[in-house]
Amino acid sequence: MVLPLVLLAVALCAALTGWAGWFVARDRAVILKQLWGGAVIEGVIVVQMIVAGVLAATGSTASDPVKLWGYLITALFILPVAAVWAFAERTRWSSVVLAVAAITVAFLEWRLWQIWTA
Repeated sequence: MVLPLVLLAVALCAALTGWAGWFVARDRAVILKQLWGGAVIEGVIVVQMIVAGVLAATGSTASDPVKLWGYLITALFILPVAAVWAFAERTRWSSVVLAVAAITVAFLEWRLWQIWTA
């Protein structure tokens, strides 16, 4: 795992969490621009999966590859599920769901870095 990708994903997740949190405070539902922000994070996760696959193929493996791939796949699915939920729920709770999903992905990213460097 490359540290800049992890830091980029964590920073984007923190920004999305703050943005969604601002919408919670203002009692507003998620907007399409926030879902596009989640899509950017998804793109970073896909790049991480490609890099992890290439590194694993070249012999650089994580301490626990099963756990690493489990975290990557879980991180890949959290934001789309939250986006569907947020799109269906047009109240301030959609912003809560998106904020919780983004902070969860940020913690998963940090844990991915710990697994890779252990």
